Amino acid sequence: MRKSTSIKRMLAVLSLVLPAVALIQAVELPFYVYKDGSGKENKFVPSGFTGDYSAIQMDMSCTTTPKEGKTCLKFTYTGKPTQGLNWAGVFFQNPANNWGTTDGGFDITGAKKLKFSARGEKGGEIVEFKFGGINGTAYADSDGATTGSVTLTKDWKDYEIDLTGLDLSYIIGGFVWAARADDNPEGAVFYLDDIAYVN
Repeated sequence: MRKSTSIKRMLAVLSLVLPAVALIQAVELPFYVYKDGSGKENKFVPSGFTGDYSAIQMDMSCTTTPKEGKTCLKFTYTGKPTQGLNWAGVFFQNPANNWGTTDGGFDITGAKKLKFSARGEKGGEIVEFKFGGINGTAYADSDGATTGSVTLTKDWKDYEIDLTGLDLSYIIGGFVWAARADDNPEGAVFYLDDIAYVN
């Protein structure tokens, strides 16, 4: 009898706890990586400078012809091998500077696309866009995907990554860009706006 009573109590507790956990993990779509400036809608932080990270400059509140709203993101990559790697990039992480050491992943299950807008300063800049790729010793992204190399134009253009069939249950690296010096021998200046997971 005691064993039966204990099991019933445990099940009762689980019935209360599990729905609460689900509510904590649930996200509403659209789920913004970046919408405008440093607004509360932005759920990831462009903090993970990697590769030749000293060759990157960032403006999170650039007012030069944003696609939507008052601001956009501006990145300047000089193309110089400051760390000797000939490539550079930035991970948008939660929380900031999380390389898988902190429990910060979002469950974005239900999203069908990762959409964003991008343009180059001159046109012809070659950049790869993706999400995922963080594989820490304690925590890791559940999946990832990429656009492959994209040649930007001077005008804003909409891009998307198809999320069909991917495991979005735990995403720390909500967005990533990477550029190679070989593709951009004179460096690259480009802009990003309205980065969001949508259904």
